[in-house]
Amino acid sequence: MSAEDQPSADGASGSGGPSGSGTDGPVPDRDETASGYPDPDDADDLADLDRDFPGRRYVIYAPNGNINTGAVHGGQRVENAGAASAPGGPHVEAHEGPISALEILDARAGFAQPEWFPSALRQLDTGLLFLAGEPGTGRRTAALNLLFQHSGHSTKLRALDSDEDLSTWRPRDAEARGYLVHGLLPTLQLGPAVVANLRRLLADAKARMVVMLPHDPDLLRSLARDLDLTPVRCVPPPPGAVFEARLEAAVPDPDRRRRLLERLRPGLDDLLASELMPAQVAELVAEVARAGDDGPDLADLRRRLSFLAEKEVPDLLKKLRDDPDGLAFLLATSVFEGLDHRIVRDEADRLLKLADGRLAAVLPAGGDDGQSGAVSREAPRPNPRFVFRRSLDELLATVRAECAPGEIRATSRYTYTVEPVRFTRHRQAETVLRHVWRQYGELSGLLTEWMDAVPGTDPELAAPLGRVMGLAAGWGGGRRALRDILELARSDRQRSRRTAAFALGIAAQDPVLAGEVKYRLRNWSHEAGWQVRSTVAFACGEEFGTSRPELALSLLRGCYRGREGDERAVATAVDAALWELFASGNQPVVLRELMDWTDRPGRGAELALRTFPRLLWDRAWFQAQLTTVGEFTDTVITFIRLSLNDDDLFDETRRALLSWCASAVWNEPLRVAVETLLTALAQEMSLGEMRLFVEIDGDDNPDLVGRHIAQHALDTWRRGGPQPYRPAPADGGAR
Repeated sequence: MSAEDQPSADGASGSGGPSGSGTDGPVPDRDETASGYPDPDDADDLADLDRDFPGRRYVIYAPNGNINTGAVHGGQRVENAGAASAPGGPHVEAHEGPISALEILDARAGFAQPEWFPSALRQLDTGLLFLAGEPGTGRRTAALNLLFQHSGHSTKLRALDSDEDLSTWRPRDAEARGYLVHGLLPTLQLGPAVVANLRRLLADAKARMVVMLPHDPDLLRSLARDLDLTPVRCVPPPPGAVFEARLEAAVPDPDRRRRLLERLRPGLDDLLASELMPAQVAELVAEVARAGDDGPDLADLRRRLSFLAEKEVPDLLKKLRDDPDGLAFLLATSVFEGLDHRIVRDEADRLLKLADGRLAAVLPAGGDDGQSGAVSREAPRPNPRFVFRRSLDELLATVRAECAPGEIRATSRYTYTVEPVRFTRHRQAETVLRHVWRQYGELSGLLTEWMDAVPGTDPELAAPLGRVMGLAAGWGGGRRALRDILELARSDRQRSRRTAAFALGIAAQDPVLAGEVKYRLRNWSHEAGWQVRSTVAFACGEEFGTSRPELALSLLRGCYRGREGDERAVATAVDAALWELFASGNQPVVLRELMDWTDRPGRGAELALRTFPRLLWDRAWFQAQLTTVGEFTDTVITFIRLSLNDDDLFDETRRALLSWCASAVWNEPLRVAVETLLTALAQEMSLGEMRLFVEIDGDDNPDLVGRHIAQHALDTWRRGGPQPYRPAPADGGAR
């Protein structure tokens, strides 16, 4: 199942930045704090690094070592926040742009083919297929499998957002063999001519398209009536079939799989109820697979499954109806699940005080007498100022949460211990918030006011707050769904703008809201106000941008207005977003856009040139381009020449290239890339190339790769000879 339809897998997250040499220079590795943002305590003595690479300051070389610089929780599982889509990093689904091969392989792993799959595959022969189903039924996973199989197992697939106007759409990627559309514009009237034109365009491009639709009977009837086609209903396979397929993929060892099934056999049939969705089966398999060799305890397994929380939330709220303390703690835990219990407790207290009786089922009839402060006898209420209202253990038991064992987390300068509060059921937090948001109208205003006033000194809070506000935009709906997010986007406080960026990314996962989110961001990227443009840049560096790289780059270009005054805040956010886009697997898209910017006069060319030296810290991608004659080999060399010959960019470019030379001592593929680059630079030396060769020649490291090329180039230049240096291959053969 895709991430739309299942919880993400746990795993160790790699870093998207470099590690390496002893050369000086910023090393853009993510600071493994819980939030992924730089620690504010570092601002004074690391201001320059924070400006250029927020939170990236690890330089580690440990052959055969096992290093943890992030949060460790959940038994033997290690989770670090890395660049999106980086190896081992958090899974990012493409909503607009190329779909990664990893995402396609994830969709294929453990896929249980439903009964309607062969007929849908035949219908895709026409070039166009409409696939309808409820969230959680595995629509996206099935769609990716359909496109993959029909294209002859091609991974050249692209995703389109629901706001794409299919009446004017044209294929833009000649290599793409499949397109996945996340819904239709509500205002789009598809007619026979539009469908015929779509099929013609797809046939010319040798591609196919699957359009995912919600299970809306009126919409499906209109499509069948007006277009004379029958959308395929995505009916998930039986839960038992999904469980078997996914368990085989998750636990390939047949002996261990048999032991797990034997342990689960007494209660497995009860868990695999007929109404269970594939996403819920996927969660069940994930819990089983991560258990030890003896398998999970059945009672504990039932206690943790998120889909069993749905039936319990109303009863839980009923139980807490006369309990303001418990309600406040329940809501605070729902928003800040996973953070330290001290933070959750403090926010629950603040919410209770802000509510001023609004969380109490019975309000006082007369209040106090205005003089002595005595509370009316007819309607007593708990005193919100009483510091011993409840112990932590009592509050945890009341809302069915637990305080996990201490975890070691780290900033760039120190480590610290937290004891995070977590619900005993997975995803209970979202279930609670969705229920109260929909069922209790006045509560949404109170929660929004409370979350907007969270103190801005702790950047760790931006992500959970943004997630809740983004989800709430979909729960509330209507023309004013994004109203509260828009207020945060215009704030002078960076924490509020980061929260808005997170929220916009979450809101854009709703097909109905995606169009409005992108409309707002496009307008904001051209506004005069620096606050909203920095919000746009923050959003482009998060999941919203990494899943829509082409749109994100266009927005970033519009946001950038230089680096003077308040614009420095925007420029810093743009720099960080460009790095995230590059490191998340979108290197070709980013470099093509930078090339285009350099060909146009103005701020875009300035931004492209300033950006490129920072990208050199992602050595692996450049190494691949330089060791083979790739699409960007000449472009990379040209950009490096431009950076070396720019006085403002030389030092940063020099530091990155010297780190390559130092790291290549023990890395043979990198050695080939470095020698290829330096040989190309030696063929036509300007002042910048000469300064680099002087630095290499004078470096203290006697094993520095490329020293012989630099010495030969400098000797040739001193003798006035134009002859470029071409090193002989190590094996004596022709290179």
